Amino acid sequence: MDVRNIKRVYFIGVGGIGMSAIARFFNERGAVVNGYDRTTTDLTKTLESEGINIHYSDDLSLLDKDAEMVIYTPAIPQDHKELNWYKENGYPVFKRSDVLQWITQSLFSITVGGTHGKTTISSMIAYLLRETGFGCNAFLGGVAVNYNSNYWSSENPVAVIEADEYDRSFLKLYPDIAVLTAMDADHLDIYGTAEEVEDAFIQYTKNIKPNGTLLVKHGLKREQDLNSSKKITYSLQNDAADVYATNIVQKQGGYVFDVVNKYGGLQDVRLNIGGMHNVENAVAAITVAQMLEVDPLMIKEAMSTFKGVKRRFEYILKNEKIVYIDDYAHHPEELNSLIKSAKRLFPNRRCVTVFQPHLFTRTKDFAEGFAQSLDMADEVVLLDIYPARELPIEDVTSKLIADKMGNPVHTILSKEALLDYVKAAPLDLLITAGAGDIDKLVQPLKEILEKK
Repeated sequence: MDVRNIKRVYFIGVGGIGMSAIARFFNERGAVVNGYDRTTTDLTKTLESEGINIHYSDDLSLLDKDAEMVIYTPAIPQDHKELNWYKENGYPVFKRSDVLQWITQSLFSITVGGTHGKTTISSMIAYLLRETGFGCNAFLGGVAVNYNSNYWSSENPVAVIEADEYDRSFLKLYPDIAVLTAMDADHLDIYGTAEEVEDAFIQYTKNIKPNGTLLVKHGLKREQDLNSSKKITYSLQNDAADVYATNIVQKQGGYVFDVVNKYGGLQDVRLNIGGMHNVENAVAAITVAQMLEVDPLMIKEAMSTFKGVKRRFEYILKNEKIVYIDDYAHHPEELNSLIKSAKRLFPNRRCVTVFQPHLFTRTKDFAEGFAQSLDMADEVVLLDIYPARELPIEDVTSKLIADKMGNPVHTILSKEALLDYVKAAPLDLLITAGAGDIDKLVQPLKEILEKK
């Protein structure tokens, strides 16, 4: 299907980070865009300000009966009245991933998949291509701080797309360049086993178009099973990889480093966001830009102005008295990278980490891993589990993580009690982490810390 010919489209779950990027795609092309979401958020308010009509109750009298196409997110429950009405009345109903499939088939497409890092790498690639004048259409799973957006367009028929493994939706994508960052177990409520997760990522690499390229993190388990027609490996510092960083120096909460690759590499690259894992992410993004023969000096200049992605090692406050970092980390490996990087960057500060577990199933599956990662912090505050689409599971609470922790300096607090705690506690390095609604606490916490 040529999505460029669609003049009227309806979104169910329009406020989702991935859905909103596609809504913006249609809206910018002059289509009439209407939609439903469960709750109003900063993102839905922004969409409304851009001319997209949104309502917040599952009400058949409010849906658009003139829609040519209906797009829904797989997170929508099966009993959703609007979705079922459209299906029962013969409307063309598609998942978000179907639209992304058509886009990858019609454009030169760069997709970024993996259980960690995909939002940052896809944002970095899209930013580099935009800032250097190469141009691209970006469909991101996070809000790029530089533009305060998860979508932008270009006349250049190139797309940068975050490849989401949830619901196996990324298996519909057909990239020219595919990036693969990690194949760790996650979404076990969907996949069942770690091996099934790996099988899906292997299939993702098999969908690369003929003569396409796979850029994959060096040393991944089952690397031999990946699409090997044209494979390039990248790493943070391992010189066994085809591409890696060297001469890394920490500088003012960021890094300066060199990139070694077969495209000529780059010297003295400046990255002004924290986290050693983001140096590795930058190595991958720079390599993709160099594959496309973008001018190296322009890449270097653009990378120095990249401000990161909201909730990805995002500095909320950074001064002599307090550093406050907010992050989307919701997997043990992500928490591990987050806390380790923060402690390396600010070794003389006492690291207090506030973590909101996301999903009962994920907490049950990874309680021990979460405990081990959180043990690296000097003090831990756990919030209650954010349920998202799930119903409670007996005996699965934040206490499950707390009971497995070796660090005795931990507590479980309500959101309200957390605000009181921050008012009273001496803090010089604070981290908030999680994929639920912990982000709604960021502004109140920032205001408390600024007053202190």
